[in-house]
Amino acid sequence: MEVGAVSGILDTTLALVFTWVGYKTSLIIYKYTPYSYPNARIKAMEARLLTEQRFNELAESGTLQDFAVSLEDTDYRNYFVEIQSYNVESIERAFEEALAGTYEMMAKILPKRVNPFFKLLLEEWDVRNITSVIKAKFAGEPAEDYVMEIGFMFPRANAIAEAKSIEEILVILEGTPYEEPYQKLLLDEIDVRTFETELYRMHYRKLLNYALSKKDEERTILEEFVRLKIDKMNILTVLRAKAAKLPAEEIRPMLIPGGSIKLESLLHVEDLGMALAELDSTKYGPVIRDVREEVERDLGVLEKVLNGYILKRMNELNRFYPLSVAAPLVYILQKEREVKKLRAIAKLISDGLQPERIKELVGDVA
Repeated sequence: MEVGAVSGILDTTLALVFTWVGYKTSLIIYKYTPYSYPNARIKAMEARLLTEQRFNELAESGTLQDFAVSLEDTDYRNYFVEIQSYNVESIERAFEEALAGTYEMMAKILPKRVNPFFKLLLEEWDVRNITSVIKAKFAGEPAEDYVMEIGFMFPRANAIAEAKSIEEILVILEGTPYEEPYQKLLLDEIDVRTFETELYRMHYRKLLNYALSKKDEERTILEEFVRLKIDKMNILTVLRAKAAKLPAEEIRPMLIPGGSIKLESLLHVEDLGMALAELDSTKYGPVIRDVREEVERDLGVLEKVLNGYILKRMNELNRFYPLSVAAPLVYILQKEREVKKLRAIAKLISDGLQPERIKELVGDVA
């Protein structure tokens, strides 16, 4: 073979190699570089999460005002500025606003290819607002007390609370995804509980569809996160229904499609204990098994266990995919747990419990 021919083959081979290396390099840059800055910020935010020692110090606050003042050196201080009366309701609202602010921040700092997911997560406050005020309206309660100034639908939720009749609400919801379910409610085709379930179904359908539209690890992480959240809601719904002795035909319409485990067998068992036994054969069996007796006495224990399981799985994915959407999801779960503990402390202080008892009870909250 002539020297020129060999040289040509080598040049072609080198060109292909460099093209392949360039493609792979650009792919890595596209996939991982956009997460470098937000994940660095999230690491800094994680360092500011409250420690158990700090929770114990807060439990020793004598009054709700002292409790709020003790948080002035934290990220919550801006949410307490406008509180005029230190009561449980105003403090809980401040914590909800702080949690929503975390979702908003993630939507701002994360890459454009995933930040819509966090905007969708924010829509859960729309569902809460709409369902809360409508339930209050149908129960004849003051709906204004249930409106939170959070979410994209806050102005409409406020308008619903001020509506003079339940028929007027349909006009307010016109053009929104909630119009059709509310129309069914007005026509007595569904009850208020089913209306609420339908709104949550719509919400989780949007989250799951978005997750399934992604590729590679982004799809893996987001899909598992959504399915785990659906599992948690469904498991708690079924077990509460079993504790109340509800039959399968009443439970089935309350479930959210899209979870990772099948729950049909649980619907037909006789009681809570048998439902827990059915769960033993699922992936949740190992984490439930050790606390089964406690769960039979208090379903709040199960919620804590399921929250812990979801956080554990997201942490595992975060270690496997260190520059990914797993990091913000882990932080959000940690923030939710922190807010839940803070709300519990505020409520227990308001109830007049002694600091040692508050520390004991809050230690079980997660």
